[in-house]
Amino acid sequence: MIMDFIRNNKVVAGILAFLRIYIGYQWVTGGYGKIVGGEFDASGFIQGAIANSTGEGATVQAWWGTFLEAVALPNAELFSIIVMWGELLVGIALILGLFTNFAALMGITMNFAFLFSGTVSTNAQMVAITVFLMIAGYNAGRYGLDRWVLPFLKNRMTNQTEEQENQETVAA
Repeated sequence: MIMDFIRNNKVVAGILAFLRIYIGYQWVTGGYGKIVGGEFDASGFIQGAIANSTGEGATVQAWWGTFLEAVALPNAELFSIIVMWGELLVGIALILGLFTNFAALMGITMNFAFLFSGTVSTNAQMVAITVFLMIAGYNAGRYGLDRWVLPFLKNRMTNQTEEQENQETVAA
């Protein structure tokens, strides 16, 4: 009953649109600032998280520190690009309501990576709001481009599948 309300109610869709745009704005400003600033380098952040994964007062779990040390730090330049552009693109998609569920999934993945690395900031708040967007499914993008794009893509995929089936039937 509550899930049906969250996933189908148009008033809830309006509230979700507001939350989606708010979260999107947070991502856009973060990503845009990193891109335009031209000096963003994730290696310092990664090194700090690695340092916080050892010792008596460790704030980062050891397994995450090991991952950062073995994978992220040697590829810090790539991770810098992924973070900058990921934040910007997730933000744009959420603001426009385009591929909302996928954008929310990528956003929450980044938020968890930041939280695992010991960042507190607004990440926990963003995770909580993003969970509502993901639970709401299509309704989170109802007042956005998903309203037109998703049915178009579904229709196009269905037509292509039917055409392939017809061609296979004719060929057999």
